Amino acid sequence: MRRRRSGKLKVEHHLLEGLDSLLEELGSWEVVESIIPGRIVRQNRGRGSKGLFLKYRTLSGYKLLYKNGTSIQEVFVVCRDYDEFEKLFRERFS
Repeated sequence: MRRRRSGKLKVEHHLLEGLDSLLEELGSWEVVESIIPGRIVRQNRGRGSKGLFLKYRTLSGYKLLYKNGTSIQEVFVVCRDYDEFEKLFRERFS
């Protein structure tokens, strides 16, 4: 896959189905500077929660996980204000 950049979204990996619209929404938030989708891990079982989840804070933002039932994709978000991002994320996705 070739690398490409679309606004705040830097794509180096494929995106799981349904993730692109969520990343577009995150990219519209002023507090978000950049979004970098990471690797995809396939699960043997299609169980568990589905959706976008806040995993932990990094030096430059947050690591998120997108789960669609059969796979998990890491997403790294670079943001200016940790507290504001976390507040917006929890209001939208919790």
